[in-house]
Amino acid sequence: MTVDFLVIGGGMAGASAAYFLAERGRVLLLEREDAPGYHTTGRSAAMYTQNYGTPVVRALAQASGDFLRRPPAGFSESPLMQPRGFLTVAPPGQESRLEQSSADARREIPTMRIVDRKETLALCPLLKPEVVGAALYEPDATDLDVHAIHQGFLRGFRGRGGTVVTGAEVRSLERRNDIWEVETPAGRFSAPVAVNAAGAWADEIARLAGARPIGLVPKRRTAFTVDPPAGVDPAPWPFLDDFRELVYFKPEAGRLLVSPMDETPSPPCDAQPEELDVAEAVARLEDVARIAVKRVVRKWAGLRSFVSDKTPVVGPAPEAPGYIWLAGQGGFGIMTSPAMGRLATAMATGDAFPSELSALGVRPEQLLSGRLLA
Repeated sequence: MTVDFLVIGGGMAGASAAYFLAERGRVLLLEREDAPGYHTTGRSAAMYTQNYGTPVVRALAQASGDFLRRPPAGFSESPLMQPRGFLTVAPPGQESRLEQSSADARREIPTMRIVDRKETLALCPLLKPEVVGAALYEPDATDLDVHAIHQGFLRGFRGRGGTVVTGAEVRSLERRNDIWEVETPAGRFSAPVAVNAAGAWADEIARLAGARPIGLVPKRRTAFTVDPPAGVDPAPWPFLDDFRELVYFKPEAGRLLVSPMDETPSPPCDAQPEELDVAEAVARLEDVARIAVKRVVRKWAGLRSFVSDKTPVVGPAPEAPGYIWLAGQGGFGIMTSPAMGRLATAMATGDAFPSELSALGVRPEQLLSGRLLA
């Protein structure tokens, strides 16, 4: 089967790219698992915040905001965003460091502000007063409905004539006569342009294509849910993380979703939680909050993949004509997915660099793989 564009990987990155590419030609989305989004996308507890990641990541998030707030008609039956708020708590003695480190963000986000101990405890009464000095509060941060966003991209992609092939792990990827030929257990496919959105496996796909790897490092992130104290409703609380990056927690369907914010390097795999990481997170939660964890209700892990500068890699590889990178989203691939999908489409079709990103100060060379290989 020959199409105009092959997209390798059916997670959020691949689904968003396929959605926008399907406006420009025939697109085939290849997914190695039995269903798209099995790995990191399906295990994400995503937030939308403009105060996360490098300046380029923050610009990509800002450029994605309008789509997520007001998606196209028929994209989703429910809102993609729900109010939550984001609270970063600094312990006593760290108030000045919090103010200094957040100065740029507070200039960029007018509603963001420093809140004192009293207001912090009002926003999240579960916190132990003695661990709170002050906090940075972003009231406009929201929960993201990961499933609705992912399915919206896939539904829209299919509605535009796109095809998803599952069980299609890429075994070979070779360029012949200006066409990429892909061999998978589900069949052979070809296209002049191949987009590598394979997540933790992106460098492995690059090697098959003869593109230079970008030094992608998948890192395991653990998460689990616990019950709140009896009679306590956590629903109104914001997402809360520790200024020291020791633990975060947020309300999740009447429970608390907790993570030790671990970033343990891992080979590409079906990531599973380690008992030691879960136990460490429970201890950290009990250190900062008035809670005694009696059981872990559910636990899981996912891989967040980074390159050295923690900025995504999007665009062509000069040494592999017709090959397009879409990799290294780290922990921000959900909230940047609309802008990343549009950007990958522009790179794959030779269109001009998106004007909305240029207006936010982003330059193509900040995203191309050459910055990592020089």
